[in-house]
Amino acid sequence: MAGQQFQYDDSGNTFFYFLTSFVGLIVIPATYYLWPRDQHAEQIRLKNIRNVYGRCLWYRLRLLKPQQNIIPTVKKIVLLAGWALFLFLAYKVSKTDREYQEYNPYEVLHLDPGASISEIKKQYRALSLKYHPDKGGDEVMFMRIAKAYAALTDEESRKNWEEFGNPDGPQATSFGIALPAWIVDQKNSILVLFVYGLAFMVILPVVVGSWWYRSIRYSGDQILIRTTQIYTYFVYKTRNMDMKRLIMVLAGASEFDPQYNKDATSRPADNIQIPQLIREIGGINLKKNEPPLTYPYSLKARVLLLTHLARMQVPEVLEEDQQFILKKSPALLQEMINVICQLIIMARSREEREFRAPSLGSLENCMKLSQMTVQGLQQFKSPLLQLPHIEEDNLRRVSNHKKYKIKSIQDLVSLKGSDRRNLLHFLEDKKYEEVMAVLGSFPYVTMDIKPQVLDDEDSNNITVGSLVTVLVTLTRQTMAEVFEKEQSICAAEEQPAEDGQGDASKAKSKGWQQKNKGTKKASKSKKKKPLKKKPVPPSLPPQKQQKQKQANGEVVVKEEEEEVSDKGSESEEEETNRDSQSEKDDGSDRDSDREQDEKQNKDDEAEWQELQQSIQRKERALLETKSKITHPVYSLFFPEEKQVQELFYTLVYF
Repeated sequence: MAGQQFQYDDSGNTFFYFLTSFVGLIVIPATYYLWPRDQHAEQIRLKNIRNVYGRCLWYRLRLLKPQQNIIPTVKKIVLLAGWALFLFLAYKVSKTDREYQEYNPYEVLHLDPGASISEIKKQYRALSLKYHPDKGGDEVMFMRIAKAYAALTDEESRKNWEEFGNPDGPQATSFGIALPAWIVDQKNSILVLFVYGLAFMVILPVVVGSWWYRSIRYSGDQILIRTTQIYTYFVYKTRNMDMKRLIMVLAGASEFDPQYNKDATSRPADNIQIPQLIREIGGINLKKNEPPLTYPYSLKARVLLLTHLARMQVPEVLEEDQQFILKKSPALLQEMINVICQLIIMARSREEREFRAPSLGSLENCMKLSQMTVQGLQQFKSPLLQLPHIEEDNLRRVSNHKKYKIKSIQDLVSLKGSDRRNLLHFLEDKKYEEVMAVLGSFPYVTMDIKPQVLDDEDSNNITVGSLVTVLVTLTRQTMAEVFEKEQSICAAEEQPAEDGQGDASKAKSKGWQQKNKGTKKASKSKKKKPLKKKPVPPSLPPQKQQKQKQANGEVVVKEEEEEVSDKGSESEEEETNRDSQSEKDDGSDRDSDREQDEKQNKDDEAEWQELQQSIQRKERALLETKSKITHPVYSLFFPEEKQVQELFYTLVYF
């Protein structure tokens, strides 16, 4: 029975296959994820949107020359070195000779397959004279020639070669290990053990442990778990949160605490500058003792948020801290929205009356605060302050105008070009063009609501106890498109205005006349014809006249009953004839009914399968992506580029 033989790669050729595969598995994905982005394309994009977003804070910060960062250069050097090593190993693999080849005696003797015995002997003599050891030839080659000659001339050797692939018979199965032999050499055993221990007992546990310690502190949205717990506690404690309370709870996030976040900073100068800002803002209650909302880091974050909403200047030392807090605020507000929705669902699912659900006002205030943070506006400020070159000083000229009542941006867009220019006469032509460019980029969103029942055949039929899914479709347009449509509609309505009034009055008069005619016809049709009665002679006394009238009524009733009885007999005869015909057709109708039932059952099964497939498609579509980036938001005082996202909120009504 053939044995098994394991051997290491002494020549090192097989080891290149293993090393090439290992390096390729690291270099290819690392290049895809770690290669630095092209800065030239980003500069072109910023140049194209300069006309609209040139005054935004995030745009000006992006244009500043950043400090020379060595990290992208180091990434490129490491990745290029990895690719150079990968190509070198691939070249070495392509040039390595195959050591394990099928044994062929004809190739050893340099003969074509099927050569005759005389040709084999003649070639053997020539090669043996050339490679014989006594005549200075190669001994190994001479042994191979003798073995090949025996395989082709000796019957037993030829049989072994044809059956086992070797003239010597079955050989031991050989398994090659793609590692060099020096790894298991006794001389290098201490070094190899040291490397294995360092890699698997020190480096790997440290890397996995540090990653695990960081990951368990954050949720799936990269929010600290401690922050989620703080929000859950205060949202449940305060069922109706106004804007001040909401800002106070928002500032209590652990992301702003240097103890839990290394990016958050605390300076000794904060003890001087923060109280000064508190006096300038006013209205901040510092008497409540609600940790961590009253901790120094939380108070600092709250003050910097309020100064941003009030558009107040802060010292240069605090500008970097304010920008850090503002960048974190949208994600934290989204986490607070998730907490409120989860508490509402929990309160509705439980039957306990003590578990109070947060109000929808708190949810609405969270969404409002997110917009206020991005735009840098307080709650009841005019939305016109989002536009460039419109400030508190000249806002009164726009909002308090006698002729035009402008309260929103849509009101400003709906004006005619000449009226809008007269309203904004205090702006220069260049500034006015900038305002118009910004107005044209603002979104105009329309909402379409469609309730339906997914599990029912008729999705539009809503019954008691059915699970209703509300499909909300948001259609986004720019203000420029809406403005063009409104102008075209206004121009079309102004031209035929005078003719339209005269036609409308005529149409109204005709309409009223038709209605009167219709009522007259309807009243005439409702009148019944009187029954003919025998005249009563006036010479009879009153009692006899009354008897005569009663007799006339009885005669009429009797005549009607006779007519009905005649009609009833005729209908009975017709029914008997129909019954006889229906009994004859019952046999054929039953077969057709069975076929129709079978078809209907098949159709019902097909409709049910289509319904289930449509439900699965909708679920997959909802799970594919959470949001899609569309375009930058125009925000004058937000330090980071904020993309408009198509968000899908699931509203659950009980």
